[in-house]
Amino acid sequence: MIFGIGTDLIEVERVAEKMEKKSGFKELVFSPAEIIYCETMTFKYEHYAARFAAKEAFLKAIGTGWRNGTAFNEIEIYNDEAGKPGIRFYGITAKTMAELKMGKIFVSLSHLKTMACAMVVIES
Repeated sequence: MIFGIGTDLIEVERVAEKMEKKSGFKELVFSPAEIIYCETMTFKYEHYAARFAAKEAFLKAIGTGWRNGTAFNEIEIYNDEAGKPGIRFYGITAKTMAELKMGKIFVSLSHLKTMACAMVVIES
């Protein structure tokens, strides 16, 4: 059974501008592992934007958006050994998400030079 579905679409330039102009934005939004991953990519802002979109899509999928006790940088989008994206939680956010008793979470990312999108499906 489906617990929730969320999608998000964002301009890559919007994320790039925030990261270039706003000191601390990167660390506020992305986990240390996400930063390491994206910084190694040729088109790093596309990868940052896709992860940002996935976090937004996840918050839409849980149906409540931001919840007390959650932090954007404690929601991590990662790739497994085969390259498949997934999501994991840390800190207080992990405890808050555990209370929702969600099942498996599916993440899909896509990005081009100017746009990035993500879809998240959560089973119950």
